Amino acid sequence: MSKIDLTIYPDRLERAVRRARERNIIIPTFKQQRDPSLIPENIVAQLKNVGLWDLNPLNLFRITWHNEPVPFGGGFNGVNFVELPPALTGTPAKIVALVGKWFPTGAHKVGAAFSCLVPRLVTGQFDPSTQKAVWPSTGNYCRGGAYDSALLGCQSVAILPEGMSRERFEWLENVAGEIIKTPGSESNVKEIFDKCWELRQSGEDLVIFNQFDEYGNHLWHYEVTGPAVAEALAQVMDTGDEFRGFISATGSAGTIAAGDYLKEQFPASKIVASEALQCPTLLQNGFGAHRIEGIGDKHVPWIHNVKNTDMVVAVDDEVPVNLIRLFNEPAGKRYLISQGVPESLVDNLDLLGISGASNVVSAIKFAKYYELGEQDVVVTVLTDSMEMYGSRLEELTAERGEFTETDAAVAYHRDLLGLTTDNLQELSYADRKRVHNLKYYTWVEQQGKTYDEIQAQWYDRNYWADIRSHTEEIDALIEEFNAKVGLLK
Repeated sequence: MSKIDLTIYPDRLERAVRRARERNIIIPTFKQQRDPSLIPENIVAQLKNVGLWDLNPLNLFRITWHNEPVPFGGGFNGVNFVELPPALTGTPAKIVALVGKWFPTGAHKVGAAFSCLVPRLVTGQFDPSTQKAVWPSTGNYCRGGAYDSALLGCQSVAILPEGMSRERFEWLENVAGEIIKTPGSESNVKEIFDKCWELRQSGEDLVIFNQFDEYGNHLWHYEVTGPAVAEALAQVMDTGDEFRGFISATGSAGTIAAGDYLKEQFPASKIVASEALQCPTLLQNGFGAHRIEGIGDKHVPWIHNVKNTDMVVAVDDEVPVNLIRLFNEPAGKRYLISQGVPESLVDNLDLLGISGASNVVSAIKFAKYYELGEQDVVVTVLTDSMEMYGSRLEELTAERGEFTETDAAVAYHRDLLGLTTDNLQELSYADRKRVHNLKYYTWVEQQGKTYDEIQAQWYDRNYWADIRSHTEEIDALIEEFNAKVGLLK
C-alpha cells in the first residue's frame, strides 16, 4: 500500500476547488518551492504588495527558502543562510545555517504543514468547507497549520503544550480557530497524542495532521530543504572543500530528512540528530523536561529514518538559554564584537531562536569531535528566530538579573569556545536499531501502527524511496487542481 494516499474523492474535491476559487487560492508545486524562478511572473508582481506574514493566499508561494529577507513586498533570491566564523564557533570548520525567519509565520515549519495538507486537499480527502484541520505540535508546526488553514478559510485546531512561549499563544489567538493547551512543555508529546485520540472519538468531522507520522513532513524537507542546503553549499564551498555533515534536532523528524537527500549527493557526509540532554531519548533511552522549545522528545517520530542517522548529540539546555542572552542582550553583543565577531553578524544573531542556538551547538560539537578543519563544511538549520522568544529574555532577566559583560565573557568562553565532545555518540548498526526499536512503544502499542510496518521501515530497502516517488504525482495533482480552480488564466 502506498504510504502517501492519493485516492481521489470527486465530490469533496469539487467542494475544495470551489473553496479555493472563492478564496483566490493558487497552490504552488514542490518544483516551484525548490525553484521560485518557475513561479508565474504575475504572481511575483502581486507579491510586491504583500507582507511576509499577511494572511494572503499569495504567500503560499513564499513557502520557500528563497524569499528576499524583507518583511514586506519581497521577491525571491538565493537561499537564506548565514556562515558562522571561527571567532564565534571556536572551530576552523565552515558552519553554515539555513535561516527560517524569512518564511510566512517566521518559521520553516509552515512548509511541513503545507506538505501534509496539500495532498489531502488536491485529492478531496480533506474538505475545507466542512472539516476541521487539527494541528498537534510543540509550537511552530501548529502555527504553520493554522496559517495554511486560515488561507483556506477552514476551521483549525492548534494543539500545543501549555508551557510554550507566550508569543506563540498570542499569535495563534489571532489566526487559529481553536487552541488546546495540553499539560507540560517541550517533551510532553504523548499528552498531545492523547488529545488527538480524544478528538477522533468526539464524533466531529475533522482531519488530524500529525507531523510526527505524516510522510508529507518528511517529503517536504527531502524535496525542498535538502536542495536548498545543496544550493547554499555550492555558494560557500571552495575547491578542495568537503561537506561533512547535516545537523538537525529530531523534533518531528521532518527537517532531518534533508540529510537523506544530502547523503545521496554527498555519500561520505553524515546525518546528526540533536536532542536535549535533559531528555536524552535517542542517546540513553531517557526522558525528562527541557527548555529547547519546539523540538519535542520522549519518543522517536514515526517518520525518522533512523537507519540513515550517523550520530546523536545531546545539548544541555542551559547552553542555548545562555546563548540567546549572549546574542541578544547589549552587553553580549558588545563582548562578541570585542572578540572579533563581525558586527554585521552580531546584528543578525537574532536569527537564531532557542532551537537554532542548540543546533549550532551540536554542529560545533560535531566539528570538534571529527577535528574538522577550514576545508570542512557543516550545515544546520535555524528553524525560527527570536521573534517568538522575547518573553523568555524578560523571564531570564527577572530570574537572574541584568546580563553583564562578565556574564557575556562566561557564556562566550564556556558555551561556545569551550564546548566539548561530551554527550554524543557515533551510532553503530546495533545502536541505530536500538533507537529504531523505541518506535514500537509509541507507535505500535499506543498509536495504532502495525508490527509489519515497523519492520518494513528497518528491512525494506525501498521504504523511504517509495515516499519520495510521489513528488511528481503530487505536483501533477496540484496543477490539475489549479486548472479546475481557474485562476491561472
